[in-house]
Amino acid sequence: MPPKLYERRDIYDEETSEALSEHIEAILDILGEDADREGLADTPERVARAYQFLMHGYALDPKDILRQALFEEAYDEMILVKDIEVYSMCEHHMLPFYGKAHVAYIPDGQIVGLSKIPRTVEVFARRLQVQERLTLQIRNAIDEVVDPMGTAVVIEAKHLCMMMRGAEKQNSATTTSSVSGEFNNHATRDEFMRLIDAE
Repeated sequence: MPPKLYERRDIYDEETSEALSEHIEAILDILGEDADREGLADTPERVARAYQFLMHGYALDPKDILRQALFEEAYDEMILVKDIEVYSMCEHHMLPFYGKAHVAYIPDGQIVGLSKIPRTVEVFARRLQVQERLTLQIRNAIDEVVDPMGTAVVIEAKHLCMMMRGAEKQNSATTTSSVSGEFNNHATRDEFMRLIDAE
């Protein structure tokens, strides 16, 4: 049996690690640090490996992940996967943002394996991102592959670029949403929002 597309294969490439390490060491020197001191001696390599992990979504196709688990099914009510953990990197400052995603769709003859929805969220999140685009990418992928009657995505996140620098607002959070098809109906959208808020 071939490996699943979403399995975390060896995402660490030695050539990439070496190139990243050299640049990270140069950044440390420019900032006035001694890259050779004990505490920093292995930091360039550690950061290089961390970056490869945090951005490994470029090597995966989320649509292929969704296509792996499509099933014919007559179910035509809302399916919601909520509180999906999101960890991503802001493309403007390369600082993390984190939170949760809620994804729903209304099938039209086929459903997708439930685990593929969080996997799809993760693949898009493991790239340099803005929250607005991330929200749209998740919705568009489900619309294209699953072809449901409608899709809805809400992401709630905190951005370290606002918390650690800039505005320095510790308790601010950003919510983005994107809907299609049946979720443009107010009653359907309201049901989605109630389900998100339900304990």
